[in-house]
Amino acid sequence: QVQVVESGGGLVHPGGSLRLSCVVSGPRIVIYYMGWYRQAPGKQRELVATISRSSSTNYADSVKGRFTISRDNAKNTVYLQMNNLKPEDTAVYYCNAGGLGNDYWGQGTQVTVSS
Repeated sequence: QVQVVESGGGLVHPGGSLRLSCVVSGPRIVIYYMGWYRQAPGKQRELVATISRSSSTNYADSVKGRFTISRDNAKNTVYLQMNNLKPEDTAVYYCNAGGLGNDYWGQGTQVTVSS
């Protein structure tokens, strides 16, 4: 059974930093794309950043210059370094990964930016 486990969320002051991690594990999985999405209360889930197997990246305009996505293919792990966090970044952050017709989601990790 495939498991997607996120970690690294928490409470941080505005201007602070957090690093999210996500590990995808399971038998015979093939991971091509990986990414992070977020959902704030009362809003739809939105893309934050994605990264291909060759490390081509894509970011939402709202996080460009502040967030950095990276991955370790050998470990099926994706990271999201979040700097200069703002209150509007408060949301549940979800890891997404997949390939060959399979699409996996994590349970989400809460990020709260508040003074």
